[in-house]
Amino acid sequence: MRIHPPLLTAVAQCLEQIFAEGYYADKVIERAFKANKKWGVRDRKFIAENVYEIVRWWRFLWVVLDEPVNLSEYSLKKLALAYFYVSKKELEINAFVDAFRLDEKKIKNIIENKNFTDAETHSVPEWLYDTGKKELGNRWNSILESLNLQAPVIIRTNTLKTTPEALKEKLTAEEFEVQILKNPPGALKLMQRKNIFLSEAFKLGHFEIQDGSSQMIAPLLDLKPGLRVIDACAGAGGKTLHAAALMKNKGRIIALDIHEKKLAELKKRSARAGCDVIEMKLIEGSKTIKRLESTADRVLLDVPCSGLGALRRNPDTKWKLTAERLEELRQIQADILQTYTLMAKPGGMVLYATCSVLPSENELQVKNFLANNKNFKLETEKHFWPGDNDFDGFYAAQLRRLS
Repeated sequence: MRIHPPLLTAVAQCLEQIFAEGYYADKVIERAFKANKKWGVRDRKFIAENVYEIVRWWRFLWVVLDEPVNLSEYSLKKLALAYFYVSKKELEINAFVDAFRLDEKKIKNIIENKNFTDAETHSVPEWLYDTGKKELGNRWNSILESLNLQAPVIIRTNTLKTTPEALKEKLTAEEFEVQILKNPPGALKLMQRKNIFLSEAFKLGHFEIQDGSSQMIAPLLDLKPGLRVIDACAGAGGKTLHAAALMKNKGRIIALDIHEKKLAELKKRSARAGCDVIEMKLIEGSKTIKRLESTADRVLLDVPCSGLGALRRNPDTKWKLTAERLEELRQIQADILQTYTLMAKPGGMVLYATCSVLPSENELQVKNFLANNKNFKLETEKHFWPGDNDFDGFYAAQLRRLS
């Protein structure tokens, strides 16, 4: 594929917004596409994939380029060319190499002879590498290898409207190549990256985009029709919608969140999915939680976390996260565990979940909670490690309220 100057400019401008202005990659790319409606499918694919990969390998690329980080458009274009060279993409870049003084021999020499630190090799900040190494030991390196791979697109069949087999047939008719997965039930994998949101099947609410590990969380609540469930950190409601489907749209789900916009998005998604058992409620303070004490058969706590288990999907997270923010998140998790768990009835279940791989956000949080709350017990806990079945990293713990 030939690199046209406007494409290289678009990649550089996206990178500038991500790193200089602090925007998240998915929102930057979305805005770029809306502002450039004349871009074709190949152009959009080129820009999106290369922006994500350059973000993923950001630190490593600056090391092999052997230049200090510079967020000027010129330097970002040069960095993009270095990525094309390092990744050995079959792109016609020779015309650009001289213009940007890209020294390919120097880059090759650095790659072959430099003693990279582990943090440089895996392209993460030094503090983050040290944190993961301290908590996970030698396993951290293999986890980072998995996290630096491109995430597949996994969809969840909305069983309120269709079956995996019927969904596959419909998507195939729309020229989307998908494969039904054995586990989790109802999951399909998109075999060729295309904008599946444009499909008629999506508009009809026959599926949602949801990672395979994420699809394994709601079933751990042991859901049945007629239960009263509280999703206390619902966000835009991926797991809420899954819970409604598992309950066959019978019972009641209260979706709580502190962000009104996310609940508004859940309302739209719920209507498209054909769910009418979900009640959206904004958390306006501690009174919201207090009023719901001892009212739920099941409580889902998909808590705010570092998101390190989903770096394949959101690689810019590792550049925006700080040690201070990680500590704040740990405190938020502890506070949620201490207060939100009481919304479960005695005998009811609480499911604590994160998309992190760090024990300090996962089993250690649960251990500390149980040490101070003898009226709860741990029933089971599960780790879904990055790379398992080509999915993201998640953690979940089933807690039973005794009294």
